[in-house]
Amino acid sequence: MKSLSFPAGFHPVRRDQLRQEREHDSYKRRQKPPEPSSCPDCGAVFRGGRWQWGPSSALSNEVICPACQRIRDQFPAGFLHIGGAFFAEHRDELLSLINHHAEKEKVEHPLARVMGIDDEDDGVLLTTTDIHLVRDLGEALHHAYHGELEFYHNDDEKLLRVHWRR
Repeated sequence: MKSLSFPAGFHPVRRDQLRQEREHDSYKRRQKPPEPSSCPDCGAVFRGGRWQWGPSSALSNEVICPACQRIRDQFPAGFLHIGGAFFAEHRDELLSLINHHAEKEKVEHPLARVMGIDDEDDGVLLTTTDIHLVRDLGEALHHAYHGELEFYHNDDEKLLRVHWRR
């Protein structure tokens, strides 16, 4: 019997196994929307294979972007809990930093948005449409004010919880 030899770096595909999906995000479409498309809620435009800010044409298809869909469903991808005695004393300053970073990120990435900031007994809970945004906001707080920063990632739900306190 002759053995098979493959070029270096080549891995044959096995078709006799059922593979689990690596990443499941119910807000990520299997197919890209037709181009050009625009979101009727926020005005983001799908062009060049990605969502971006820009003018939409009269011929654009109306497609709700994933961020607006998350906002409609009230189903955040990221949670940032900010608390502690330092937060209580410097609330406005810390929220100003958060808003500045969130707006800066939104300019470049239309799908990365803050959904809401809700008061809690020991601080605030900020929700986002994107896990990268919530991570960046937590790291911005940690970089500026130090304190304790913790990440809890759930791969199954494509969800990130970040806790910052000082």
